[in-house]
Amino acid sequence: MAYFSIEKLFTQWRKAWYNYELKMNSLLKTMECTALIYTTNSEQETEAVGAALAEKLPGGSVVAMYGDLGSGKTAFVRGMARGMGLTCRVSSPTFTIVNEYLGKRDLIHFDMYRLGSADELFDIGWEDYLNRGAVCAVEWSENVPEAFYGDEVRVTFEKLGDHSRRITIEGAPEC
Repeated sequence: MAYFSIEKLFTQWRKAWYNYELKMNSLLKTMECTALIYTTNSEQETEAVGAALAEKLPGGSVVAMYGDLGSGKTAFVRGMARGMGLTCRVSSPTFTIVNEYLGKRDLIHFDMYRLGSADELFDIGWEDYLNRGAVCAVEWSENVPEAFYGDEVRVTFEKLGDHSRRITIEGAPEC
């Protein structure tokens, strides 16, 4: 029969609890940074969220955007351009597929709405665009899931009302 002192048992329990707290704190910090969620109530607020994200993005980042028509994706990209110090007019490249905004930091804006598959995107030089080191913002990313490698920043837009949006950002630099 083994005998343990209460003091020894208490010490072992404290060590185990301390290790448990360390693991839980680390897990909670990781969980806190899995997504950033914003609610915006105007186009200007949506642009401000885009600007804040773009300020922190390193060159070569890919921002894959998901959401219904009119959910704020192009407004978000306008904000990204502003956050990158670009002063050009930003419009949706629905018919041109890609718009390039050049400056101190380059932004390449894709709209995949009209593409039937990722093959069409690769045919227009997707990998060449990625290799340029510009930030790439991709609307309608759900149409070309094969084009992403898992390291993209994922932004999902949900309409909450006429002007309100929920914007969920996953994989952002602050996480």
